[in-house]
Amino acid sequence: MVNQSSEKFDPDYVATLRKILDVAVEQIAAENRTPATKAKMAQTIVREAAEGVTDAGVLVSRAVRVGETPAA
Repeated sequence: MVNQSSEKFDPDYVATLRKILDVAVEQIAAENRTPATKAKMAQTIVREAAEGVTDAGVLVSRAVRVGETPAA
């Protein structure tokens, strides 16, 4: 587990990450838009953000890549 400063994941930042997830979900096949796949995509976005990725386009791209394969 990575310790993050409370500033990095403040409510505004979390809202931004949620918007990134919404954009990414719209880019995957409708049949893959299950709660499990969305959760997998959200985990990818949060993990990448925690590692310092701040570019929304990169976060969307990585989440879409994960979402192309439905969660088991």
